[in-house]
Amino acid sequence: MERNEGLSEFLRAHRAAMDPERLGLPDTAPRRVPGLRREELAALAGVSVDYYTRLEQGRPITPSDSVLDALASALQLDPAERSYLRAVARPQSGGRRRAPRTVQKVRPGVHALLARLGDTPALVLGCRTDILLTNRMARVLLADFDGMPARDRNAARWIVLDEAARSLFGDNWERIASEFVGTLRMDAARHPDDTRTAELVGELSMKSDRFRRWWAGQKVVQFTHHTKELHHPLVGHLTLHTEALSLPGDPDQTLLTFLPDPGSPSDEALTVLAAWAADHSRAGGGKAGRTVPQD
Repeated sequence: MERNEGLSEFLRAHRAAMDPERLGLPDTAPRRVPGLRREELAALAGVSVDYYTRLEQGRPITPSDSVLDALASALQLDPAERSYLRAVARPQSGGRRRAPRTVQKVRPGVHALLARLGDTPALVLGCRTDILLTNRMARVLLADFDGMPARDRNAARWIVLDEAARSLFGDNWERIASEFVGTLRMDAARHPDDTRTAELVGELSMKSDRFRRWWAGQKVVQFTHHTKELHHPLVGHLTLHTEALSLPGDPDQTLLTFLPDPGSPSDEALTVLAAWAADHSRAGGGKAGRTVPQD
């Protein structure tokens, strides 16, 4: 049987990130590497050192629910990281080796929903953070994804490699980009046989030093809700709350919306942006992207 490299790398990275001093562990000997020793983590999880060592080496072992819960508690994992641990510890259970559909389709009702959202920026993300659907306001707020080649319509690729994305998110770019990388890692665990995910990770690893560092750090993120600060070239600073909604019937698709506080300067700025997008469309500009007319 093959070694479980995913589990091995995840356990080693998170063990190295633990702070022995904060945990009150005695420093009886100099530590040659950061984090906890294997025997310390094994003791915290209540498993034998030999068993934990074999797990960390990626040996073909299927740990029980109680062992996974104990390891998650010892490593102080958050809910997303716990889900990831279960996915990589049991890559062949629960149908997890099902590859996503080659062509990801958004059902007509979701198309209608985005059209009804009007001036609220919204988009649908699919497996490996592919951008499957955007409304006009998402394109004018973020980027004209519809105008990109199909292979480039991917949120992780866009935010990591596109200089316009870095400018849009400013000082928050590194945090937000690393979160998208963490979401990509979660997808990779859910679909370990997806060749397109492997190709994307390989491409970004070659093109971005930061991506390589974030990927090696084993950060895992599940979209929920966040507040994002943006600096748009037309309307300036925006504070928007993102909500992530999983679409019933398709666990690989997530609806993202971007909402300002009612009556806030960001709300007013988004209204101005919506008016510009409507005027630009009527003037024959086609789909409203982030191309802004110069004075």
